[in-house]
Amino acid sequence: MKAGKLSTSVLIIVLILIVDQISKIYIKTHFPIGEVTRILGMDWARIHFIENSGMAWGWKFGGEFGKIGLTLFRLVAVIFGSWLLVKFAKEKYSRGFMVCVALIYAGALGNLIDSMFYGMLFDKGSIYDITLGREIPYEGIAALDGKGYTSFLHGSVVDMLYFPMIKTTYPNWLPWVGGEPFEFFSPIFNIADMAISTGVITLLVFQKRFYRRVDTVNTNGAAEQVNSISA
Repeated sequence: MKAGKLSTSVLIIVLILIVDQISKIYIKTHFPIGEVTRILGMDWARIHFIENSGMAWGWKFGGEFGKIGLTLFRLVAVIFGSWLLVKFAKEKYSRGFMVCVALIYAGALGNLIDSMFYGMLFDKGSIYDITLGREIPYEGIAALDGKGYTSFLHGSVVDMLYFPMIKTTYPNWLPWVGGEPFEFFSPIFNIADMAISTGVITLLVFQKRFYRRVDTVNTNGAAEQVNSISA
């Protein structure tokens, strides 16, 4: 059971990383930054190529030092997550729980690869300007030639999925935001972000099913309560 759960988790991680990295490399080497293309002609589903130096879903984190700190945090989280995957596989965790952990792990690793290596592998990329407080875009289309546009740990994460399903304005009677534009769904994200969000949301929704207390009998014959994970 241990080997089966771990191998399933590894397979999920590898598949997500392949899809995530192929999509990012393709977009970065075929689209100029800022390019917007409708998916199958649909207005609410688009490819919108941007880069960001922050967290998932384009959130920023503390400028240049924050960027390095965030990348190092991701690295530590991935190393710790590797240990957790093996630990969970040894224990009585359900396959569903392991799948969720694998999704979160794969997403974190996918964005970590961007942050660590993209600045060294591509000849062009967005760089965060701390004085302006925003990303500085570049001209043309990037090439994967190993010349590098910045140093190790300073690469920007590639985002491209954009689903503005609803565009309207807040009712005028609402305080503060009345008459202001409203858009759902506004974040621009990538496959890695999707994996993280799917894993976290699924864990929250099905936590009672994943975690259940059951009575077991120990070797001395006394009943004791232990934490067990439902199969």
